[in-house]
Amino acid sequence: MTETGEVTGDPKPSSARRRGRPPATDSADTKRAILDSARRLFAERGYGAVTNKDVATASGITTGALYHYVESKLDLYLEVDRDMQRTIYTRFQDAVGSSENFLGKLTAVLEASHQMGVEDPSLAGFVGAVRTDTRRHPAVAEQLARYAEAREQFFVDIVDVGIATGEITPLAKPAMVEFVRTVLIGLTETVGMSPEQHRQAIDGVTGLLRGTIFTPLDSTDSKIIFDSARLQG
Repeated sequence: MTETGEVTGDPKPSSARRRGRPPATDSADTKRAILDSARRLFAERGYGAVTNKDVATASGITTGALYHYVESKLDLYLEVDRDMQRTIYTRFQDAVGSSENFLGKLTAVLEASHQMGVEDPSLAGFVGAVRTDTRRHPAVAEQLARYAEAREQFFVDIVDVGIATGEITPLAKPAMVEFVRTVLIGLTETVGMSPEQHRQAIDGVTGLLRGTIFTPLDSTDSKIIFDSARLQG
C-alpha cells in the first residue's frame, strides 16, 4: 500500500476488508455506481491509466470499500466488460426479434447500437478501449478471450438466418460472419465519437445491402460474379 492509501497490484481482499459489508439494497446500488464509473473511466483513459482509487472516488466510496465488491483492478475491468456485453447483447437479442430475415435483423441491430450509443457514449467508448487494452495488456486479453465464444455465436446466428431464408449462399457463410462482426463492432465503436457520422454509416451499410447505393451497370461484363472458388479462397 502506498502513502496515499492506494493498493498496488492485484491483491485479494483480506478478511478485515470484508467486515461490515453493506446491506443488500445499498450494496446493489453501490455496485451499479462502481461499474458505471469504472466503465466511463476505462473508456476515457484505458486500463493502464485508471487506478482503483480513481474508481472509488468517482463512485463516492473509499478505496477500501471498493474491495467489498471487487478483488482487483483486473477483476473490476472484467466485470465491467461482462456487464457491458450483457447490456449490449440483450438489446441486440431484443432487436433481432423484430424481423424474420437477415437484412431486417442486421438493420435492427445497427439501429439498436446507434440508440445505445446516443443514450450512453461510454458503452461505445469502452468497446474501443477494450480493443486497445487487449493489445497492451496480455492479462486482459487472456481473460476476455475465455468468454468471447458466446459473442461470436450471435454473429453466426444472424448469418444462419440469411442462409435459411436464401439471402446468403452457404458458401459465403465464413465471409458474412466476418462482415457482420466487423460492421457491428466497428460501428459500435464509432457511435460514441460522432452520432451523426454513425447514422450516416448505418444508412450506407443498409443501403449497400439493399442495393440502393450503386447505379445499375449497363454492361453485364462489369458485374461482379462470386463463384465458389473465390468465396472459399
